[in-house]
Amino acid sequence: MALHSDELLQITVAAAEDKKAVRVVALNLKEVSLVADYFVICSGNSDTQVQAIATEIKKQAEKNGNRVRGIEGVDSARWILIDLGDVIVHVFHRDERDYYNIERLWSDAKVVEFA
Repeated sequence: MALHSDELLQITVAAAEDKKAVRVVALNLKEVSLVADYFVICSGNSDTQVQAIATEIKKQAEKNGNRVRGIEGVDSARWILIDLGDVIVHVFHRDERDYYNIERLWSDAKVVEFA
């Protein structure tokens, strides 16, 4: 059974934080776009850390019964996109994140606060 998008968001953020992702931000797209309910954006300080973050997110999503619909960019580890359906995850190398600044592109979306 697929997870509710709010549960999947929590699992995704926890997995990223478990691998010491930097600047983890979740954007609520529910009222802004039909693409997904949430974007999770985070970064790693090296190619190895970027791959580890993406691997952990994929592992935890699957462990909790959510199918990974697609994953791109693993080989280069500069910007890995993970499509979990209602949650889209962007794992950037720190240099690429500042360059692309996708938070600015989705500035109409509300930032999700975590306790």
